[in-house]
Amino acid sequence: ADVHAETSGVCHFAYDDEETCLEDVRHLLSLLPANNRELPPRTPCDDPKDRPGDALLDIVPADPGRSYDVRAVIEEIADHGEYVEVHAGWARNVVCALARLGGETVGVVANQPAVLAGVLDIHASEKAARFVQFCDAFNIPLVTLVDVPGFLPGVDQEHGGIIRHGAKLLYAYCNATVPRVSVVLRKAYGGAYIVMDSRSVGADLALAWPGNEIAVMGAEGAANVVFRREIQAADDPEAVRQQKIKEYRAQLMHPYYAAERGLVDDVIDPRRTREVLVDALAMLREKHADLPSRKHGNPPQ
Repeated sequence: ADVHAETSGVCHFAYDDEETCLEDVRHLLSLLPANNRELPPRTPCDDPKDRPGDALLDIVPADPGRSYDVRAVIEEIADHGEYVEVHAGWARNVVCALARLGGETVGVVANQPAVLAGVLDIHASEKAARFVQFCDAFNIPLVTLVDVPGFLPGVDQEHGGIIRHGAKLLYAYCNATVPRVSVVLRKAYGGAYIVMDSRSVGADLALAWPGNEIAVMGAEGAANVVFRREIQAADDPEAVRQQKIKEYRAQLMHPYYAAERGLVDDVIDPRRTREVLVDALAMLREKHADLPSRKHGNPPQ
């Protein structure tokens, strides 16, 4: 079971005993509709939508170089802190989970900075794409928590077709007609940010925390590329490099840069994340979108 759950990704869940397995199956079924023509069951919620989320300020470090467990963020915003993680042992650099927000079932896709710094690779892209398609098939709204520094570089990934596999996630989001809300928690770099349900691929609402860094790449990497000649020609290259990094960050990566350019709809207080998401999903509940008339799509393989 461990091989199929952690190595191949064939098995969605693995348990040591039958009792725990059946208990979780019951919980899973309580989150899902009876079929694809029904909406997921809604339950009365006695967990206040506006309960303080002060813990989020400590969970996510302001320093982009420090890691954290994004599951703690999901636990903080979900009803009663409960969620069901899918494929928990496979491609752990992305977290896919079913939870409730305000009594409504949602699918959560989140980058996991605690594993591989949260980069997207072949397996993570496939895992998230499959989950997005599952949620869309059963009318489950999608909440995407973004903290991604990019796609995993390397010869193995390139030869394995990272662009082709990464496109599966892009296709899944673009094809999804359910309500879609994304929140940039911290880093959102390059093409990996685009495929994580950005505004440009059709997110209904794109939100961001004040510490967001939506950019082509980090300030250090960008400064090295953009100001390379100037740095090399300087008497003190390191001093000039640090100055250029500071200038780049101040001009292009300040908290409201993304909002000014329409990349996000609003910059929100992290402590209000749960409240904003519950209200957003309520607003989008009646969303109806039709796909173009066609026999079928042509998804990347």
